[in-house]
Parts: sequence; structure tokens; C-alpha cells
Amino acid sequence: MPLSVTPSVLIVIINWNSLQDTLACLESLKQLSYSNYKTLVVDNGSSENPANEIRTKYPEVLLFEAGSNLGFTGGNNLGLTYALEQGIEYTLLLNADTTIEPDFLQHLVEALNTDDKAGIAGPSIYYYDHPQTLWSAGGEIDWQRGDTQMIGIDEADAGQFGVAPRAVDFISGCALLVKMSMVQTVGNLDERFFAYYEETEWCVRSARYGYRILHVPQAKIWHKISPEKREASPMVHYYMTRNRLLFLKATRVGLKPWSHTLFDFTKRLVSWTIKPRWRHKRPQRQAMLRALMDFASGRFGKTTYY
Repeated sequence: MPLSVTPSVLIVIINWNSLQDTLACLESLKQLSYSNYKTLVVDNGSSENPANEIRTKYPEVLLFEAGSNLGFTGGNNLGLTYALEQGIEYTLLLNADTTIEPDFLQHLVEALNTDDKAGIAGPSIYYYDHPQTLWSAGGEIDWQRGDTQMIGIDEADAGQFGVAPRAVDFISGCALLVKMSMVQTVGNLDERFFAYYEETEWCVRSARYGYRILHVPQAKIWHKISPEKREASPMVHYYMTRNRLLFLKATRVGLKPWSHTLFDFTKRLVSWTIKPRWRHKRPQRQAMLRALMDFASGRFGKTTYY
């Protein structure tokens, strides 16, 4: 079935104790130049009970109340399932802590609409506090080491990525537009991940079905992300450790990336254990150890530790 000239888009935003960011994101979306869209907020069991405020300020926005924290994967899968049921052509997964350039969705839609082989597209993502500095221009996978990284991270945008859509290994789930026809083929996000690495595995799975993954430089958003806070968070270390291993398992890699990954983890744990200058890393070390044990035991989804 051919896509519409202006295909319908569902924008899915996960709210979990982030009401002020979610409201700012919804306000930002009012600037969109693309008109054929509707917005769905999935509340993942927030303690702040945001439903009344969202419904009062943005009555046009759909709101699903999950009742519990389903994570990035479970919450977005609710949105993807709704999009399939409603016959919506594209779905945009968008983090609550983002603001947007008015034409960013137009650029993403055009990139997918003009490339039959493309299944996923994402924008250039900048730091909210440093609006000229890139956080992501797509992502790349080092299959020798079993590691991933954002392209262009911490670089000033000097046009180094051009203006045309370009193929990359993965797109950050911070802002990811997907063709729903592709989702019908490859399936939803893998809920074993809960959060972190899930979009990377999804992109790899999609690419193995023959779909192209595109970074669209002319599409721009800003992300309220703090690398320092992420680095300090035991919860982030837990999911990044366990899910890197789950990513290797899910993508069925060979021995070399497993060896590199386990060596990296061992080196880090030893350093954080014996070197006095890393004493402050004890909570992160404990999180990594728990992550390794949970992976070995096959415990996935939401951790009970954090």
C-alpha cells in the first residue's frame, strides 16, 4: 500500500514523574509545521498524577495511563499497538525532555516518504543547555568491540554531516520516526530491555530485514540530557551493563565482541575496586555486579533494585 503524500503520524511521549518536561514538550509541539499528526502521552504510573493537568491544558492530546512503570519499551509499545490498530502510517517516539524545531517532523517524514527502503529516521539532537553542540547525529556500532556510540557527540555543528539524509547504524530513541509497515514486519520493541539499547537492537533487527536507518541533518531537536548525571547514576550503569550484554545476545554476535565487552567490564570493575580515586564509584560498581548477575540468571525487564 503506497504511503500518503502527508502520511498520518502518531507522536508518542512517555511521562514518568516528568510532568514539567512533558508539558514543555507538548507546548513545543504546538509549533510544528507538519499538520497530519496526533499526540499520545503514555503515563508510566507516575507518582505525581499528571492526568488532570495534561487533559486540562492539552485536551487534544490522547492520554493512556499505564498504571505502572512499563519502561521505555513497554510504554512505547502501547503507542505502537494503538498506531497499528488505528491504521496510522508513521509513529514518532519522542522523549519528554525535548523541544523541537518547527519543521523537524516535516524533514523526517519526507526522508522516509521518498525512500522505499528506509524504515527509521531520526534528527540531529543538540544539548538543550548548549544549543549549538551536538549530542547525536545518529549512532554507530563497533561490531568488533560490541560497543555503540553517538556520532558527532560534543561536536559543534559546522555542517559536517551535510543536508541530505544519510545511512547510520541506529537512531536514538530520544526521537525516532518509524514506518508502521516496517513494525508490522519486524515487530515492536523488545521489552526485555526496559530501557537503554532497545532502540539499537530494533534498528539492527530492522536493517537485517532490509530497511535503511537514516539520520536527517536538517531535522533538529534539543535534549535536556546531562552526561554527568547519567554517569553518576547506578540505575543507568545497571541497565547499560545488562542491556549491552542482552544486545549482543539478541543480535547473535560472534566471540570477539563478547570477549571485548567482558574484558571492558572486568577492567572497569577492578579499577573501581582497588584504586582509591574511584571510591565514589562504589554504588556504580554494585550496580554493574548486579547487572552481570541478572544477565547470567536471565532476569530482564524492570530491575527491582532501583
